[in-house]
Amino acid sequence: MNTIEFYNSQADSFQQQYLSQTAEAVHGSWLHDFIPASGQVLDVGAGVGRDAKWLAELGLDVVAVEPALGLRAHGQTLTNNHSVYWLDDQLPSLAKTYQLQTKFDLILLSAVWMHIPASQRERSFRKLSNLLKPSGRLVISLRHGESPDARVMYPVSVDELANYAQQQGLSVKAVISDDDKLKRLDVFWETVVLELPDDGSGAFPTVRNILMNDSRSSTYKLALIRVLLRIADGYPGSVLRREKECVILPLGLVSLLWARQYKPLLDLQVQQTNHTNKGLGFIKEQGWLKLQSRASSDFSIGNLFISDDAKALDKMLRDIGVTIKNMPAKFITLPNTDKQVFEVEVFRKTFKGDSLFTDLETLSKYGEFSVPTKIWDLMSLYACWIEPVAINEWINVMMNYENNKTQFDERQLFSALIWINPERTTVIARRKVESIKLSGRSVHCVWSDSKLRDQYHIDHCLPFTRWPNNDLWNLLPTSNKSNLEKSDKLASTQRLHDAKENILHWWSDAWVGNTNQEKRFYTEATASLPGLNHNSANLDDVFDALKLQHIRIKEMQQLRVW
Repeated sequence: MNTIEFYNSQADSFQQQYLSQTAEAVHGSWLHDFIPASGQVLDVGAGVGRDAKWLAELGLDVVAVEPALGLRAHGQTLTNNHSVYWLDDQLPSLAKTYQLQTKFDLILLSAVWMHIPASQRERSFRKLSNLLKPSGRLVISLRHGESPDARVMYPVSVDELANYAQQQGLSVKAVISDDDKLKRLDVFWETVVLELPDDGSGAFPTVRNILMNDSRSSTYKLALIRVLLRIADGYPGSVLRREKECVILPLGLVSLLWARQYKPLLDLQVQQTNHTNKGLGFIKEQGWLKLQSRASSDFSIGNLFISDDAKALDKMLRDIGVTIKNMPAKFITLPNTDKQVFEVEVFRKTFKGDSLFTDLETLSKYGEFSVPTKIWDLMSLYACWIEPVAINEWINVMMNYENNKTQFDERQLFSALIWINPERTTVIARRKVESIKLSGRSVHCVWSDSKLRDQYHIDHCLPFTRWPNNDLWNLLPTSNKSNLEKSDKLASTQRLHDAKENILHWWSDAWVGNTNQEKRFYTEATASLPGLNHNSANLDDVFDALKLQHIRIKEMQQLRVW
């Protein structure tokens, strides 16, 4: 029996043991000096949820990682009404945690490190370090003493952690010794507090150099940076995988959004290169030009192209992918070096069939786009601040081109660069409400549970004004009163929790069972919400991902709470 299996088999006994001591009693030696006033916490080896509950009650948003099912079940019950998101995950990989696309102000490992074999510790420490925000703290408690049962425990030391910290650029802020709170005479503890210095990644200077200082003969470099910012902000679920130093995106998605942003500019015939007699490399007869009648918003996740349009879209995406590889990606390099910042692999693909659906599975078949992890994390956190710089610089570049000087002013170019967000329309959700009511079934306000009659609203769960998203999962039926009260505020964690059953019922009643709408629902959710597998088709999983995005939006944009 391994250690996780032992914890599973003895879950009830461990619950009693852990809850016999308060979190304050166990962690009081460090918490007053080092716990953040607000932000996000990762509790690795969260057990029965004692510490996660305590941290949530302090006003922190908690991701609780626990691989033992029995302990996790107790923890989920204990933290049921708190801002705690549970994950079945474990060191050294923390694969599911990385899929969340989240950095943490505090990472806590309480009574965990002694279970990790020496061969896995360096990797485990590196993984934990990469999940910290600048100025974030990593707190690890070290248990000294023999294992009293079947659990495997290895020797631990402060020196070992200090060595790993030096390798990863963390500093040791405190080492605190404590007697065992359960009065075991052969056991004592040391708690090590480590801190990641404020941003020393070099990501900011690199991105700034690309935007402001990098030489350019076209707008390609700016276009690529803006697309990546859009993906990092609006499609956190699109990451195919994380590798040691980079994240991998579907090249087809990069190409699709590239087309989306260039379409209004090229429709107006705005010059995009300083060569007046040279066309853009991705404008091809069998691809782009056959889709001239399409609106820019058609080049989005979750759209279906059929017949000749499908063939043209396939050709266009391949043409754009090759252009990105051979032009901006090739010439965006680290300052004063020839080393590329981004790597692109184009897949050879032959289109077959009469339709093309723009989901992540399809878009991943065109190739892979590699972004350094530090740059991706920067973009994920600060896209809303960096994008205006990219837009302003793009306008400046275009205004230097000869043809544009005589035909356009800055206002016109800015209008053409406005990202055509999904239309803020609730028509499809309203039609669904009416359809359900006509069938004799009732529809209830997700927030108040009141039965909706003739007058009702459709609410964007995550406010559209702050995070423009018109996906089906984000459209919720509400009473007029509830929606007016909520306005553009973010529902509180407790209110979202209380609404869970109503939201799940609405999703199931409205979208599940209709083949096309169900496919669209899950496709949109997988792309725009973190933590979902690309083949996710479970409403509970979608709701958990919604909770996590709720935390991310709250953290990044500091929204008012309802």
